[in-house]
Amino acid sequence: MRIPDTSDLWWKTAVVYCLDVETFFDSNGDGVGDLAGLSQRVDYLAELGVTCLWLMPFYPTPDRDDGYDVTDLYGVDHRLGTHGDLVELIRTARDRGIRVIADLVVNHTSDQHPWFRAARSSKDSPYRDFYVWRSDPPPDTSDQVSFPDQEDSIWQLDEGTGEWYLHRFYKHQPDLNVANPRVRDEIAKAMGFWLQLGLSGFRVDAVPFFLEETGIPDEERRHFADPHAYLRALRSFLGRRAGDAILLGEVNLPHEDQAKFFGGQDGNELTMLFDFITMQNLYLAMARADAAPLATALSSRPALNPDSHWATFVRNHDELTLDKLSEDERGEVFAAFGPEPRMQVYGRGLKRRLPPMLDGDPRRIRMVYSLLFSLPGTPVLYYGEEIGMGEDLDADGRAAVRTPMQWTAHADGGFSTAPPSRLTARPVPGGYGPEHVNAAAQRRDPDSLWSFIARLAQRYRECPELGWGDFTVLDQPHAQVLAHRCSWTGGTIVALHNLGAEPLTVPLSLGDQEPGTRLVDLLQQDTTSLSQGGDVELPLEGYGYRWLRLDRPGDRQLP
Repeated sequence: MRIPDTSDLWWKTAVVYCLDVETFFDSNGDGVGDLAGLSQRVDYLAELGVTCLWLMPFYPTPDRDDGYDVTDLYGVDHRLGTHGDLVELIRTARDRGIRVIADLVVNHTSDQHPWFRAARSSKDSPYRDFYVWRSDPPPDTSDQVSFPDQEDSIWQLDEGTGEWYLHRFYKHQPDLNVANPRVRDEIAKAMGFWLQLGLSGFRVDAVPFFLEETGIPDEERRHFADPHAYLRALRSFLGRRAGDAILLGEVNLPHEDQAKFFGGQDGNELTMLFDFITMQNLYLAMARADAAPLATALSSRPALNPDSHWATFVRNHDELTLDKLSEDERGEVFAAFGPEPRMQVYGRGLKRRLPPMLDGDPRRIRMVYSLLFSLPGTPVLYYGEEIGMGEDLDADGRAAVRTPMQWTAHADGGFSTAPPSRLTARPVPGGYGPEHVNAAAQRRDPDSLWSFIARLAQRYRECPELGWGDFTVLDQPHAQVLAHRCSWTGGTIVALHNLGAEPLTVPLSLGDQEPGTRLVDLLQQDTTSLSQGGDVELPLEGYGYRWLRLDRPGDRQLP
C-alpha cells in the first residue's frame, strides 16, 4: 500500500466541513459571524480532523436566500470582512493542513446584480442575453418550481420590458444564460480570481439547472449543443489554473444520471458528487431497521474513473430532501423522524438535524456517524454535527438548521457579544440549546460526541482503503446489519453496523487466509482470530458498530 499515492488525489481521503461564515463566530460583536472570527477557530477544525473547509457563499448579497442571491461574483460581503480577511483565513487554514473551497453560485444571480439591473433596463442592453427571456406568456409551470410554498411559476414578468425571465428558484434569482459565451467567460474569470487567492476548488450549486437549456433561443442552443462540454471545459480550466483543485457538484439525480456529470469513464467533468441516493436510503434503512435499502443504493453506484469520487453526508445546509424515495417510502421516513407537519418542508423533506430525529439516543447517533466515515467516499460534515446540535423548528424552512454555532454554555452559545436582537439568527432553544450542547464542554470530555467524531476522522484518515478501495457488501443473515469490505493494494477494512436495537452475532466468511491472520478492531482494544477458511463470528451490540482491519502475518502496517 503506497500511502504517498493518496496525497495526489487528496479529495479521496479528505474530511470536509461545511459552514456558513455568518453563523459560525462573530469576532467584532455586531451579531454576524465573520471571516476574522472563523480564522480564530481554525485550530478547532484542525483538532477535529478537518482537512477541507467548505465555505457557503460569502459574496455580496441582499441576503434574501442566505447568500445564494449574489450581487458580485468577485466580492466579499462587507458584513463578513474583506478580501484580506479571506486570504488570511486561507493562509492560516493551509498552515494547519486544511484546504478551503467555496460555493460557486453561477446558475443564477440576485435581481440586484448589476448585470440584471442593466438587462432589465432595456431590451437592447448588452447584458440582456446574460439572462433567459421570453416575450409570450408562459404556460403553467407550477409543477417545476423548487419551492412550492414560495413560487408558482419558473417565469416572472418584468413590468419594465414586458417580458418574462426564467428563475428556477426564487423570482429574485434570475437564471443566467450559460449558452451565452460571454457568460461562460465571466464564470471562468470569477473562478480564476478565487483560485488565484488560494481556494482549492468549488462546491458547484445546482449543477443540472446550471446546464439546462429551458427558454434558450434555438440559435444559441445550436452553439451550445452539448452542455456537458462546458463542464469538461471548466474542469480543464481548473486543472490549468490549479492542478489539484476540485469541483464538488450538487447533482440530486439517480445514480445512472449522475454518472454523466462525472464525465462517465473519462472522469473529466465534476471531480466529486454528493451521493443523495445513498443518503436518502440511509434514512429509509434506519426507519425500517433494515439495511437492505442502504446496501442496494451503495451497490447501484456506477463504476467511476479512479480520479472521480463520491461525497457522503448525513446532513447538509438545505432541507433533508427525500425526493428520490417513493411517496410511501417518504411517508415511512416522515413517520419515523418527522411526524409533525412543522418538521416537514416542501412536501419532500425534513427541516431537522440528526440527534432530535433519533430522540437523542447516543448509540444510534454514533452508529450513524461511524457508518458515514466507513462508507466508500469522502465524508462531509455540516457545522455543529460534531457536537450534536439540534434545530429551531420555529424558523422558516431551511433556516431551522442554520442557527449559530454553539461554542459555550452562554445563552447565545458564545457565538457573539451582541444583544440577542442583533444576532443573525437565534440560537437553538430548549434541550439542544447551548446550555446543554456546546463545543467547550465536549472538547474536554473524552466520552463526548465531539471526541468520538474526532477519533472517527483520525481512523478514517489512517484507512485509505475506505477512500480508494473496492467496495463489497458481505453476506450475513441479519437484515438489520450492513457488513461491508473495502480493499486496496493488499489492505482490507471490514465494517459492521447494526441498525437494530437488539444485540446479535454476525457470522462472516472472508475467504481463505494465511494461518495467524486476525481482525484488529480499530475503535476499541480487541482482536479476533480467523479460521484458515476465513470464517469468523463477531458480536455486535444494539446499534453497534465495528471497524476491523485484516492483519496478516508479515504485514508491516500499524494495525
